[in-house]
Amino acid sequence: MGEAIGQTLPLAVGVALSPLAVIAVILLLSTPRARANAVAFLLGWTAGLMVAGGLLLVIGDSSNMSEAGSPAEWTGYLKIGLGLLLLVVAFRQKNKRLAPGEDPALPAWMTRLDSFGPVGSAGAGALLSGINPKNLVLTAAAAVAISQTGAAGADQVVALVVYALLASVTVAVPLGIYFFMSDRADEILGRLKNRMGRDNAMVMAVICVVIAAKLIGDGITTLSLF
Repeated sequence: MGEAIGQTLPLAVGVALSPLAVIAVILLLSTPRARANAVAFLLGWTAGLMVAGGLLLVIGDSSNMSEAGSPAEWTGYLKIGLGLLLLVVAFRQKNKRLAPGEDPALPAWMTRLDSFGPVGSAGAGALLSGINPKNLVLTAAAAVAISQTGAAGADQVVALVVYALLASVTVAVPLGIYFFMSDRADEILGRLKNRMGRDNAMVMAVICVVIAAKLIGDGITTLSLF
């Protein structure tokens, strides 16, 4: 189990550094049902990662990713493929960089967050974490890393839970600011939202390149064992 958790740590960090999710929570904290909506989004985000990761784990276990406790040879090619997909995502994010003086434009669904209730907020969190291309590739990589260790089913579930919780830490940060820094919360959250909106594309591009390099390197290492 320890090996599985260790393999997924950098991938969880990659998911956690998701500016759009942080911005969404900040926007929800300005809605009439601020606390309920923001908490629901966080729970939906974590659940989305768990569901996507669980489905991918089932697929991984049925695909014999581990051979006698070692990664199967084909998982090396899979890791390289996932790394290349992340490079494509990074290239697309790079092209979304803002020009000097240009204001960030939020996705259309974010402009409707003020009309969301807890159920809608939870659904938005689940969709953003579960089917976002960058997150989906990272969660697939996490599922591969967990499956190829050959750990028992219960240990794989624990590793997935740890992955999902770590990947949710930054999404919980605005809630912490809101609950524990009430006097300065609006000012801090406003600055955080503006910074995240402006730096979103570049942050995502850098994260994708770094994680892609790790996956490609891990894939090459796996292939070198055969």
